[in-house]
Amino acid sequence: MIRFWKKLNELYGWLAIVFFGFIMLIGLWQCYDNYYIFEHSGNEDILKYKPNSHSMVGSAVDSADNPITDEMVAWITIDDTNIDYPVMQGKDNTHFLNTDPFGEYSLTGSIFLDSRCSSDFSDEYSVIYGHHMDYGKMFGALDDFLNETYLESHSTGTLMLGRSGEETFNLKVFASMRVSAREKTVFDMDYNKIRQFIRSHADVLTTESKSRIVALSTCADADSVTRIVVFCYID
Repeated sequence: MIRFWKKLNELYGWLAIVFFGFIMLIGLWQCYDNYYIFEHSGNEDILKYKPNSHSMVGSAVDSADNPITDEMVAWITIDDTNIDYPVMQGKDNTHFLNTDPFGEYSLTGSIFLDSRCSSDFSDEYSVIYGHHMDYGKMFGALDDFLNETYLESHSTGTLMLGRSGEETFNLKVFASMRVSAREKTVFDMDYNKIRQFIRSHADVLTTESKSRIVALSTCADADSVTRIVVFCYID
């Protein structure tokens, strides 16, 4: 009987070791996952392929040698923020959620234009999506635009079309809001209603114009259907 209880205690001991070891592995994996996401959400390396930029050795980047895939339709920059990325466009709106601009699998995905939009941004209204990353990376920087003072001091940017920046437009950030991901006017791109919707629902609205509009959208947080959307005029 004593031997039985001794073996049972040993079994409990091994089970406890296995259980806590499993918990430790989960913790280590989460740490690695967070590190991986952080390291791969930066834009320092990709900036050398920005149209009209220069490589790290000082010579112009040849578009023929650009490893970014042909699905790149533009490059977006919002001045004095971390938003400085190629804009991709897939056949649907799921491909670039977990695919980087080089065509490789990535948890951070890419900044990408809605598949229903014209790739030359000739539509009256276009939508660009990006993951919400920490430290203002990817579209994590959009949070700050809910503050009117910040928006007014970070209201300029550029949109360069094509892989080689064949045409450049100025961007003017003019509004921001929190909105449900199910809001059809914003995400089904209702051209006829979007201006009135912005006027009625914006958290921040600084100016109005008849110029084309591009919306930058990201998740408010991982467990929410709320989106943060920042609106820019294309001039």
